[in-house]
Amino acid sequence: MRTALVTGVTLVAALLPQGPAPLPDRLADTGGGSQLITAVAPTPGSTTGRVIWWERWAGRWHEAGSAPARFGSNGLTDGATRTQGTNTTPTGLYELPYAFGIRRAPAGTGHAYRRVSADSWWCQDNASAQYNRWVEPLPADCAPGEAEHLVTYEKQYAHALVIGFNYDRPVRGRGAGIFLHVNGKGATAGCVSVPERAMRAILRWADPGRRPHIAIGTESGDLAVTRY
Repeated sequence: MRTALVTGVTLVAALLPQGPAPLPDRLADTGGGSQLITAVAPTPGSTTGRVIWWERWAGRWHEAGSAPARFGSNGLTDGATRTQGTNTTPTGLYELPYAFGIRRAPAGTGHAYRRVSADSWWCQDNASAQYNRWVEPLPADCAPGEAEHLVTYEKQYAHALVIGFNYDRPVRGRGAGIFLHVNGKGATAGCVSVPERAMRAILRWADPGRRPHIAIGTESGDLAVTRY
């Protein structure tokens, strides 16, 4: 009788409607690792949304944390066709090459972490051989007006992760200096930002050995995060 009862309960559970699969299971690709960050906005024109960091264990994706997110002041656009200077956040799936910050790395940070100094710049000059790269000091072929002096962004770059957009083989004019960083006063110039507490939690959580990636997109439509 007990066996029959257990079998019946199992059958009923199997027939009940199941909730939606975790978001990473609905993506076209997660980068092949067991950690993933999703940064999702409601629509392409949104400047706010949500970041969730996930980890995979026991064959399933589990939410490890979440936070409100901010995006570019002109919303989101397809990373494959983005134009530099448009203040849009590029959608797509990207690696997270390394972390950096004006402040010390939070205890437990696993990523390689570069401390920002007065000589630290991010070159965004399309004419420079160092386009879309951290440089110290600023090279002669990178105009100061076409570069970010990292130390001047005391709040935003307290802690950050480099998003590998247009990074491995940079396409001139596509964009440079896209990071996951601490919130400033409002929308970003194309980065993804979160509260400082969340940024510190992400740095403590991210494990390079588990190959974390970030997937950026919208809830639905042409830029849906599930496409990536």
